[in-house]
Amino acid sequence: MPGGTALSLSAAANLACGVAATPTLVPTATPTPTPPPPTSTPEPGTTVRPDDPRLQAGPVEFPGDAGAVKGYLARPQGNGPFPAMLVVHENQGLLPHFADVARRLALEGYAALAVDLVSRKGGTLDPEQGITALREIPSDQLLADANAAVRYLQGQSYVRADRVGVTGFCFGGGISWLLAVRNPGIRAAVPFYGSAPPIAEVPGMKAAVLGIYAGNDNRINAGVPDLEAALKQNQKTYELMTYPGVDHAFFNDTKTQYNAAAAGQAWTKAMAWLDQHLKK
Repeated sequence: MPGGTALSLSAAANLACGVAATPTLVPTATPTPTPPPPTSTPEPGTTVRPDDPRLQAGPVEFPGDAGAVKGYLARPQGNGPFPAMLVVHENQGLLPHFADVARRLALEGYAALAVDLVSRKGGTLDPEQGITALREIPSDQLLADANAAVRYLQGQSYVRADRVGVTGFCFGGGISWLLAVRNPGIRAAVPFYGSAPPIAEVPGMKAAVLGIYAGNDNRINAGVPDLEAALKQNQKTYELMTYPGVDHAFFNDTKTQYNAAAAGQAWTKAMAWLDQHLKK
């Protein structure tokens, strides 16, 4: 991987995650307007329906340092206890894709909380508002709300409090790395194309980390060699996977950068990693 310097948390909220894909409008055969789809039809990019009978899923709020923090929680039916996962969104806020990622994790047997780190600005409304809000919220406050989400999960009766992990994407990948090195309650982490944490903090990391990267993502990849050297020197449990020929945000199936083959492989790899470190 190409060498370089790691991005700091203060720059994390400005990470470019790409632009949302523009839907292609297909003309109808007649001038008659197409009726709206039935309410049961999932949104584009929805893999698991919000009303999937195998799950309990919906919005939640929980205490943070500066008031309520919003999120979306999905978990299997039943009392558990289940291992838990925190999902941290890209730099546009808690868009529907990340609620869907939480539901995907719930189908894998996890209680999954997709946190809204725009909560201090009232919560995510749309991508543009999310980007602006995340740039305005100080980095220490973003991390404080992420830690509040971890505490919330650990406090649920259906969660195994000693089996909590985190995954995040772009901006959320950077937050995931920071939680991995700073929060001893994080047992496993899977950051997707996240900026590296401060190298000086790697010795204190307790989590087992699978870092996932895009081959064409030169800016994020520039921080990987120094990070890997520190992980190796400090004998941490880690693996770094780079998928060649794909772009930053390749996992997000609502964006033009989406690569189905790489996304599928990365998900399979991530689930095996999490199962190994959170389900045993």
